[in-house]
Amino acid sequence: MTISDNSRGLILAISSSLFIGTSFILKKKGLKRAAAAGTRAGVGGYTYLLEPLWWAGMITMITGEVANFVAYIYAPAVLVTPLGVLSIIISAILAHFMLKERLQKLGVLGCISCIVGSVVIVIHAPQEHMPSSLQEIWILATQPAFLIYVAATLSMVLALILHFEPHYGQTNILVYLGICSLMGSFTIVSIKAIGIAIKLTLEGISQVACPQTWFFLTVAVICVITQLNYLNKALDTFNTAIVSPIYYVMFTTMTIIASAIMFKDWAGQNVSDIVSEICGFITVLSGTIMLHVTREQEPVTAPGTITWCDGERIKAMEDGHYILLHDSEYLDSYSALAKDSRS
Repeated sequence: MTISDNSRGLILAISSSLFIGTSFILKKKGLKRAAAAGTRAGVGGYTYLLEPLWWAGMITMITGEVANFVAYIYAPAVLVTPLGVLSIIISAILAHFMLKERLQKLGVLGCISCIVGSVVIVIHAPQEHMPSSLQEIWILATQPAFLIYVAATLSMVLALILHFEPHYGQTNILVYLGICSLMGSFTIVSIKAIGIAIKLTLEGISQVACPQTWFFLTVAVICVITQLNYLNKALDTFNTAIVSPIYYVMFTTMTIIASAIMFKDWAGQNVSDIVSEICGFITVLSGTIMLHVTREQEPVTAPGTITWCDGERIKAMEDGHYILLHDSEYLDSYSALAKDSRS
């Protein structure tokens, strides 16, 4: 029985969503364990690098990304890209059962709105022209319009890192995910260039000595490391069921914008597609606002705060006042902290 290319792409895309959706949960549980043994990633700790469960999540995510990359070889983007929303649904379901994270009804509606809006944007997105050589990509990457985009994006990333993160990183989910999404648009461009270099090399036209190959590889590595660092902080600070859809929406949006500017995909679009994309963006924005309003931020216990459990909920005493911290899902973390302090 022969499997068609589209079927292979479909299977790979679904498998990619399964792996990526699961990776969020594994990394989250790894970050929780690491937080119980050291400094939380949300406040600059890196003890999660010693946590096997976090590495299992990383391997799972890399596997999913590789499957997604290969899926684009066999099937068109209009088939593969919308299936990325499956990772959000999978992540939310697993978070419900494994992390005991809950979304309010308005949050569920916001999640659905994000998914619907993203699907509309992807379906009506302009067709992308795939360059046939690294030189062609380099010409597109150095055109004035894209250079302006690069300068504006890097300026926003620096502003988010240097100013907004210290003041609002622990309270506003858009800070960490904004950095991830902005850098992610550069990641996609670089990965496409690397893919073309690998393809040409396998066809007998070696690109190893080409300086553009190493330039795009360096950019991809820097962007991926930056994305992972701030995605870890977002996962450690905010509810996974909220991080997943907002990150997907912002990343997809920035990727579409970067692709449109660099590859001039907007040329020749009809009015119907443009109106549909605008409606998709409005739907995504509405869903993001609903998710942001109903978000459930995880507690940060101040130094010197006394914590205990009444059997169902974690409580704390600070400055003579009782504070309700969170539900019993954090019992393990606080029990580990208490055990360490006694020993």
